[in-house]
Amino acid sequence: MTQMPQELMGYDRAITVFSPDGRLLQVEYARKTVSQGTPAVGVVCKNSVVLIADKRIIDPLVVVKSVEKIFQIDEHIGATMSGLISDGRVLIERAQEEAQKHKLTYGESIDVWSIVKNICDFKQAYTQYAGTRPFGVSLLIAGFDGGPHLFVTEPSGIYFEYHATGIGEGSEIINEYLKKNYKEGMNTEQGIKLAINSIKKALGANFDPTRIEAALISSDKKYKKISYKELMKYIGK
Repeated sequence: MTQMPQELMGYDRAITVFSPDGRLLQVEYARKTVSQGTPAVGVVCKNSVVLIADKRIIDPLVVVKSVEKIFQIDEHIGATMSGLISDGRVLIERAQEEAQKHKLTYGESIDVWSIVKNICDFKQAYTQYAGTRPFGVSLLIAGFDGGPHLFVTEPSGIYFEYHATGIGEGSEIINEYLKKNYKEGMNTEQGIKLAINSIKKALGANFDPTRIEAALISSDKKYKKISYKELMKYIGK
């Protein structure tokens, strides 16, 4: 482990203290937690958004179906995560509540951007209050409202919209693969293959189809989990 420079020691004890060079070290530690989490990928297609996540089940006694990495937020919005899954589950439940409140109040579904902004405002608040810590998780939030959208929310509370991206362990390899192979306007099947192949590239010999979870958010089918049987049509191609 790299030793922290002497001049920075002590500035990581509280979230409200900036280091001399203007950094919040606890936020950077949270980003490190995300980089060690299981990989997840999102790809925007012509009429859909694909989410693929690795469950990383290493104990053979674990019931595979009990492990969930992709969640439905609304009928047209889904999300996956990397980092501390317990932190992510809290954020997912908040997003689900916001979606329900919006529908009850306005009689229509919430847009993807509003969900992302609400979650990131909540994340940012936990980077400035004493006695708290940042959320050690990044979310990939995908949805379809007037078109396909894919956002990444970071522990700091910042967010970006992407055509395709990966988070978690091996994200550098995943994103390099996506940069070389992603094409705007690709169909759903091409998007699924691209997402799976990018995770295969990152995991190498550790890739296991039984650990892969996938979902699709499209203009007509809305949110839909992709079964293992359906996934096997794309794995190996």
